Amino acid sequence: MATDTAASPFLERRFALQAHGTTLRTELLAGVTTFLTMAYIIFVQPAVLSACGMDFGAVMVATCLSTALATILMALLANYPIAVAPAMGHNFFFAYAVVIGMHVPWPVALGAVAIAGLIFVLTAGIGLRERLITAIPESLKFAIAAGIGLLIAMVGLQWAGVVVGAPGTLVGLGPLKSPPVLLALFALAVTAVLLARRVRGALLWGILVSAGAGLLTGQVHYQGFVGRPPSILPTLGRLDIAGAFAPGMVTVIFVFFLLALFDTVGTLVAVGEQAGLMRDGSLPRARQALLADAIGTTVGAVLGTSTVTAYIESGAGISVGGRTGLASLVTAALFLVSLFLYPLVKMIGGGLAVGQTTLYPVIAPALILVGTMMMGGLRRIPWDEPTEAVPAFLTLIMMPLTVTITDGIAFGLTSYALLKVAAGRGREVHPLVYVFAAVFLARYVAMG
Repeated sequence: MATDTAASPFLERRFALQAHGTTLRTELLAGVTTFLTMAYIIFVQPAVLSACGMDFGAVMVATCLSTALATILMALLANYPIAVAPAMGHNFFFAYAVVIGMHVPWPVALGAVAIAGLIFVLTAGIGLRERLITAIPESLKFAIAAGIGLLIAMVGLQWAGVVVGAPGTLVGLGPLKSPPVLLALFALAVTAVLLARRVRGALLWGILVSAGAGLLTGQVHYQGFVGRPPSILPTLGRLDIAGAFAPGMVTVIFVFFLLALFDTVGTLVAVGEQAGLMRDGSLPRARQALLADAIGTTVGAVLGTSTVTAYIESGAGISVGGRTGLASLVTAALFLVSLFLYPLVKMIGGGLAVGQTTLYPVIAPALILVGTMMMGGLRRIPWDEPTEAVPAFLTLIMMPLTVTITDGIAFGLTSYALLKVAAGRGREVHPLVYVFAAVFLARYVAMG
């Protein structure tokens, strides 16, 4: 075991560095590495939520604070090198499907996020979370993740100006010679090359490089790098819990809860395997890790941001040796420092008005490539089995085409139940899937 940098007795007692085969220096490096790989959320989250009317600066502060809090809880409660932040996919569901698509005021949507987080906490001891994980078919879990990826990528292509609305065909190719589109394509190429070269923090470095190109071409206007954090008051405590109990919000709360459950459990298992934390197929202190996620989601809604969840980018820190919550504390501290980078965030994440539309050529490529990263699970779907393939495909395709995760899940679960019954294999379906299918069918009937 390396002993190049000795930890203080307090840190040793608190995080058991020696027992985990790590050192202070390694944990510091791991924390910085994880931060670099996920810091793009500081630029992306305000841009996404401001699209539905929320204050850009307040969302940026809420993002940094909720990330820091949840990641600190992960460090102290579970002692895992796993960072927690507002989830990609959840933020688009919040902004585009719920607020814009369903015409739900954003305070009500925040209320739904808070309720989902509270359910996450309150169901810790009754096994509901475990039953839901077991109930949802594996093929649909992979399709849900990939469908969210397609939705994110589609929004990224629209934000880049590469895909535009077109009469008759709904969408078409945008003006590729337009300066904002050229900047976005340049950023996409640079970031893709960095990913191909396995550069840590490729998404962040791609954003910064393309921002520099935008400055040189006059498409990004210099506003400074360091400054006073903006006020969080426009979003702090603005959530509407009562409004979130409206009948039409039940499925929204369910989807927020379900997505948080899948994302967190999937990430915990993946990074737990990578770090050698799994014991006999289970993850020790998993309940504490889920609690950190749930508290972070609830507090994040109070602050003014969408669902937070464990980040798969934590694997980057683990790959350089991170094994304890000390790495998470380092990551959390860097997010707090980022509060003072508001001028840079505003400069990069702010939109560029082009005619009647607003483009985000600097950060759009990151969305496209995040979508790419979420496609991997498709290889594990049994495409030669129609009762699995058809529901998975409907889940996958409905999300980007309807711009809502709810409809993708609804079509997937409903068709899965119907096809299994039609094939005489109804016993393969978990009873909860029938319940979900009935609820979604009733929802569509009520919609008329």
